[in-house]
Parts: sequence; C-alpha cells; structure tokens
Amino acid sequence: MANKRDYYEVLGVAKNSSDDELKKSFRKQAMKYHPDRNKDDTEEAEKKFKESKEAYEVLSDPQKRAAYDQFGHAGVEGGAGGGFGGGGVDFSDVFGDVFGEIFGGGRRQRSGPRVYRGSDLRYNLELKLEEAVAGTTVKIRIPTLEECVTCHGSGASKGSSKQNCGTCGGKGQVRMEQGFFSIQQTCPDCQGAGQVIKDPCLDCHGVGRKETRKTLSVKVPAGVDNGDRIRLANEGETGVNGGPSGDLFVHIVVKEHRIFERQENDLFCEVPASFATATLGGEIDVPIIDGKAVLKIPQETQSGKMFRLRGKGVTPVRGGATGDLYCKIMIETPVKLSAEQKDLLKKFHHSLEKGGKRHSPKATSWLDGVKSFFEGLKF
Repeated sequence: MANKRDYYEVLGVAKNSSDDELKKSFRKQAMKYHPDRNKDDTEEAEKKFKESKEAYEVLSDPQKRAAYDQFGHAGVEGGAGGGFGGGGVDFSDVFGDVFGEIFGGGRRQRSGPRVYRGSDLRYNLELKLEEAVAGTTVKIRIPTLEECVTCHGSGASKGSSKQNCGTCGGKGQVRMEQGFFSIQQTCPDCQGAGQVIKDPCLDCHGVGRKETRKTLSVKVPAGVDNGDRIRLANEGETGVNGGPSGDLFVHIVVKEHRIFERQENDLFCEVPASFATATLGGEIDVPIIDGKAVLKIPQETQSGKMFRLRGKGVTPVRGGATGDLYCKIMIETPVKLSAEQKDLLKKFHHSLEKGGKRHSPKATSWLDGVKSFFEGLKF
C-alpha cells in the first residue's frame, strides 16, 4: 500500500476534478496502455492500465472518493483493484469508447432488430416557363423500395418466420475478450437484429422490400425557378424493420423558352420592329406570359431601346412584388425588296443626305470620333 501512487496523480487530474474530467482522463489512459498499442512491453502496459483502472474505480465512486480524500489508500483498502465493474462502478461507457476506437466496434447497442430510416429520393421535374410561372399539378412515376406485400416486410417466406440467432441467442450482442478487456459488441452473424431468416421470401429474397414504381401528384406552386425543390414527406424509400420512410425531393428544372428569358422575377424578350414603325412611332402587340399586351413605340426609336412593362413578370413563389417584362426593340432590315421598293429607298436615302447631320446624329458623332482617333495617331 505504501508503494501505491496517489490516485489523482495516476489519472493526471486535480483533486477538485469533475466526474467528466475523471472519465475523460481514464479513457486516455486506457487507450495509451492498451496491449495492442504496446506490443513491445505488454506486461508494463497491463500493469499501468490496472493502476489507472483502480484509481478510476475509487475516484468515480462518491463514497470511496470521500474516504480516500480523508484517509488516503488506507481508507479504501480492499475496496479497489477488483474485477471490472467492481464496487458498483459501471465501466461499460468508458470501455465501449476505447474498444470501439481500437477494434472498430462501438458503444453497446440495444438488443433487438435495428431500425433504419428509408433513403431520401430525388426527382428532376422539367417544366415549361409558363408552368413554372403560373403553377401547375404534375403526376410523376418514381422508382422506389416498398415493403414486400408477400412477407409484409419480414423477409421470411409464407408460413415461416424469423428465428433467434444461434450466435447471440437473440440478443443481437456478443461478448468479446481481448487481453484484459471484456465487452459486448454487435453480433457479426445477425448484425444486431437478434434474428435470422432460414427460409427467405421468394419475392424479395429475404430483404423485406421490393423495387417498384409509384405515381405521385406533385403540386407546383406559382413562381418556382431553377434549383427550387419541393419536399414530399415520407414518399421516399420504406424504412427497414418498421423504421420511418425517407422523403422525396422534387428538383425544379425550367426549360429554355423561345421568346422569354427569366432573371429572378423579371422577364426579358426581343421585339422586332419595322423601320417605319421605329421612325414614325406606333403600337406593337407583344406577348406576355399569360396573353399579350400593347407596346407603344415613340417616334425615332433606336434599335436596342429597352421598354419596361410593369407587373408583367413573375410573382415570386415566396411572396413579394411581381417582376416586370423588359422588351428590347430590334429594328428589322427589310429583305427581298422589289425593284420599285429599292428605287424608292434610294430616293429616300438621297433625301436624307440633303438634310445633312440632323437626320443621323449618332452616325455623325461616331464619324467625328473616328476622325479624331486617326488624327491623333502619329506615324
């Protein structure tokens, strides 16, 4: 007893350390002195582990700790250093972590079949722009795993049932010995289920689930856009052993539109206008997402001019102001002119030339800029 080190010193903690600090320190010691990590000096490692275990057994028990703090080793003589779990101390939590890190196991699992949540599923739903803007309801067919109707998810053939695993006796856990460790871990034969199938169902081959297709109705709210997703709860794969089903996530993919381009809640389009309409002014019927509108073109409108129709865009799916429609005027050059039309166009062109710069201010300004550019060059 005289040769024993102070228990607090053994664990490397202060005398006022908490239970969590004691447990953390003991875990560290157990990992450090495990024989699998000290194969060159197993005897010394085992000795130090037992010393740490004895210290933890005393200090983790409130009554023993109080006696030790008052009388030292004499106060707990004969009450420490026994077998694992002696003195009412539960080492399973500590050893479960240690055993899991070293041997790939884990904390003790509850007996009985493991319950698993079904996997989530993803479905890409392609929509026309009109459908995305206005909202719609779409029926989709998806592949999924559902409970086998033949065995009702048990995996056993008709007239038979699961049997207790012969390895673990139906507990789902087996006790393993490794040096001076003794711990339970998941049964390798039944994977913790505690039961095995001797006569599997012919339809699902003992899995308890079968791949099938189901039809679902998806309500698409107005205003959705690319990348938005709709969650259908419990419409994913069926869970295992009575576990909850996963979810189905419907991802929105909006097809390109031949007229409109969407940017957030605004729509953009190009509107062709004749030379005469752009010059003299007039009205053009333009499409909007749910019909048509009249766009008034003022006189002398240039190609590329942008006009905005307020409130003719998209109403956002999460609420807020409706976007606008932007119409870009593109003046169309006439083609396939007759001889008479060409002659009239030449006469018109000559009449413009007589008017000088006032008929084409942009061209004049551009030419003046070009002239200044070349005059500034030094050759």
